[in-house]
Amino acid sequence: MTTDHHDAVQELPDLAENLAKVEELSQRIMSAVAKKPPVNPALEGPGQDLISKTTSAYLAELMENPTRIFENQLKYWTKSVQHFADAQEAMQQGGYAVPADSSPTDKRFSNPLWETNPYFNFVKQQYQINAEAVQDTVAGLGSIEGKDRQRLEFFAKQIVDLLSPTNFLGTNPDALEKAVETQGQSLIDGLQNLVRDLENGDGDLLVSLADQDAFEVGKNIATCEGSVVFRNRMFELIQFKPTTETVHKTPLILFPPWINKYYVLDLKPQNSLIRWIVDQGYTLFVVSWVNPDESYADVGMDNYIEEGYLTAIDTVKAITNEPQVNAVGYCIAGTTLSVVLGLLAKRGDKSVKSATFFTTMTDFSDQGEFGVFLENDFVDGIEAQIERDGLLKSYFMSRTFSYLRSNDLVYGPAIRSYMMGEAPPAFDLLFWNGDSTNLPGRMAREYLRGLCQGNALANEGFEVFGETMRLSDVKIPVCSIACETDHIAAWKSCFSGFAQFGSKSKKFILSESGHIAGIVNPPSKKKYGHFLNEASVKDADEWKSGASFHNGSWWGEWESWLSKRSGKQVESRKTGGENHPELCAAPGTYVL
Repeated sequence: MTTDHHDAVQELPDLAENLAKVEELSQRIMSAVAKKPPVNPALEGPGQDLISKTTSAYLAELMENPTRIFENQLKYWTKSVQHFADAQEAMQQGGYAVPADSSPTDKRFSNPLWETNPYFNFVKQQYQINAEAVQDTVAGLGSIEGKDRQRLEFFAKQIVDLLSPTNFLGTNPDALEKAVETQGQSLIDGLQNLVRDLENGDGDLLVSLADQDAFEVGKNIATCEGSVVFRNRMFELIQFKPTTETVHKTPLILFPPWINKYYVLDLKPQNSLIRWIVDQGYTLFVVSWVNPDESYADVGMDNYIEEGYLTAIDTVKAITNEPQVNAVGYCIAGTTLSVVLGLLAKRGDKSVKSATFFTTMTDFSDQGEFGVFLENDFVDGIEAQIERDGLLKSYFMSRTFSYLRSNDLVYGPAIRSYMMGEAPPAFDLLFWNGDSTNLPGRMAREYLRGLCQGNALANEGFEVFGETMRLSDVKIPVCSIACETDHIAAWKSCFSGFAQFGSKSKKFILSESGHIAGIVNPPSKKKYGHFLNEASVKDADEWKSGASFHNGSWWGEWESWLSKRSGKQVESRKTGGENHPELCAAPGTYVL
């Protein structure tokens, strides 16, 4: 160590002290990682089949069209050498200058040093040259088509995003600047954040997206007034307290997905769809699903239908003394609702008057971005994990959904938390996003194999309770709300299933934005608009080309449709009833 370096460290006693803490934290990291259960490779990346196909396609291209391969390589070599030469020349001429930079804008490289510092600028430009070379190579593999191409492009992008220089301390100017500014405290804080996430995950790493101490369910989130009026092993039924003197005669029951908690629709008063529905004069019931443990391993779709949907519908009818309800299903709960409606039709049961679907796929012929995880390599891995644990743990679902938006939900938060030492933000939506649930083993298998891979509802039919249901069996009035940039339930796929319903009365609404923000879009924000087209068409592109755009939320448009199917006004109802006492206040116990 030189004298100058020793003096510099002596002048930064906090830095020296902080660096000494690294060893202690490293030991805790190693201890946490040691608790990680054995990794099933099938859940960590695509199977050997895709890798073999890619290798074969590259070799075939090299044999059949070597010119294209050599052109791509030459392009990469030329750009790399030219970039190096330009950087050298700029340094020689200006002393501390960067070469001309025409690289594309990327929010990851927003720090001015990426443009002004020769080192960081060189690293950034070379990374972008490398990324372009990978993309060109993948694009040139003409023999890979269909789902294999979609998956190859997705996983190639994952590798490119993983290797971004922003993801490494030595090539991230934001992290390095903060480390110097805080005399290393940011690195210590970052390691502590990493230790926390590893210990909370028993060795599995899932980046904390929100401050877990900033919210308490029932206190400052999920606060709409109501009561649990029914409970069984599958769900709690919450009836929300009316805010109007009169209500529509026909009650409304909402089925949220059991992958997450219901309160995404009741995050805070100003963006609560639940509160807004109640304020429009509806008697609203919401199902709050149980978070299953290993004892639910043999619970399947039939249990969710019989002990969940049908029981909830019967309970609402009994409490309100009404012969019919209107129903809403969100995402996977909407998919299952379509099965329930088909079953009721087969039985001649008219308990459901109309149905609304939020971001619901029922035709899985085009699975969108999420389809990369629905091939046999991943589903086989999920089945193996289910066989071991009895359920599909929430960790795997959360991680999978995060990697569909890896820069926003994985690498960006990891950089801020682990390299910058920042605390996760107090963000209600991200708090909810991290509050995910497990899935029963048999149900997960039936859903993935039967509905997703087999596309049973749109093909030969999905069998339950001795009946075979198809989309055409749904005859009641339906309304479907899809979201334009939804990366989980692509809107065109939602439209395809909707178009196959046998209903004579059908309404489709396309909201701007994505899977959550497009639905949780209150009129007061005047943020995202929506598209409408009353024409009866079967093709999504044709529907969109003929649609008119409307500013603001779709909520009012849907309520106008719903009110026409909700009967006359009656005196507002108290929560519960003689045979259904209030068990506890909303949000209940299952949500906790």
